[in-house]
Amino acid sequence: MAYCSARRKPPRAALITGASRGIGKAFAQALPPATHLVLTARSGPDLDALRASLESDAGRTVTAVDADLADPAGLEKVCQAANEAEIDLLIANAGMGVYGRFLDRPAGKHRATVDLNINAVLGLLHSILPDMVVRARENRRRAGVIVMGSSAGFVPVPNLATYAATKAFLLSFSEALSAELATEPVDILCACPGATRTGFGRSAGFQGDQLPFAMEPGDVARKALRALGRRRTLLIESGPGKLLQPAADARSLFAGLLRRSLDGATAARRR
Repeated sequence: MAYCSARRKPPRAALITGASRGIGKAFAQALPPATHLVLTARSGPDLDALRASLESDAGRTVTAVDADLADPAGLEKVCQAANEAEIDLLIANAGMGVYGRFLDRPAGKHRATVDLNINAVLGLLHSILPDMVVRARENRRRAGVIVMGSSAGFVPVPNLATYAATKAFLLSFSEALSAELATEPVDILCACPGATRTGFGRSAGFQGDQLPFAMEPGDVARKALRALGRRRTLLIESGPGKLLQPAADARSLFAGLLRRSLDGATAARRR
């Protein structure tokens, strides 16, 4: 188990999107057995198999929600399940991408990437986060949000142009949201892994060999859980890309300074 930040207590209930495999599955396996899990993915059989395995091995309670977050009805279904479980940890992990030149891939694939990687995350947070913050105040326990970005969000990536752009959006959005909620009992982390051994490459259409320095999903999940409450942006890289971490720290620092500056200017206008 990896949930060991001194600042935080283990979550009572957690929602994990894209939970049936890869990093999402690793998050589910890394959280303590006492945490009730709400798992969602589009692959129903894989999700049911994971639910059965977790309940059998750890004796925990798991709610599985087969839903497409890019569909409004599916998004509402997941939000309802998360609110009923009174989650205090949200892990927005579901994502997709399409590999190849932008003009060589169907426009619908690019729109689907934006819908899942951006619009679904916005919808989840806007629906679920307010009640999470209220419960955190009442229970005097910090809530948490982990948004899964990517090291691709720091740079433009040819042949993954749309995917990288959506991750750049999530990076900026998460850092700004974390700064906005700095006085609330909620920690927001944008975790940005590099190449990881998941099925993403095959799903995106990448035909090459496994990328060098690729990490295991479990390592990514454990590092993200340990970083929650300690930093706003975490670059998770095993290769040369880890040199970007100072830039990630600088972005978070700037977001906090900008929020305080804007808050001060607003207060001055009110006087």
